Amino acid sequence: MPRKRYSEEQIVSIMKEAAAGAKTSDVCRKYGISDATFYTWRTKYADMTVPDIKKLRALEDENLKLKHMVADQALEIRAIKELLTKNF
Repeated sequence: MPRKRYSEEQIVSIMKEAAAGAKTSDVCRKYGISDATFYTWRTKYADMTVPDIKKLRALEDENLKLKHMVADQALEIRAIKELLTKNF
């Protein structure tokens, strides 16, 4: 069975349906997700709206880019230090 990625809107609607009183097992079966996925989404996206989730994803993407930039700078600094410490 292929994996399906749900959009922010779909995740929010699934969470609202569960919050409205539907059983967790029924919601999971209806959308083809595991209980673990449901509870992970619930802890991560509890009481969030679609704009909030989009902001969260944008911040996560920006954070990842910044981490890559810092790692690249650290490698460059290490390479420069190695070059400066070598005796010619």
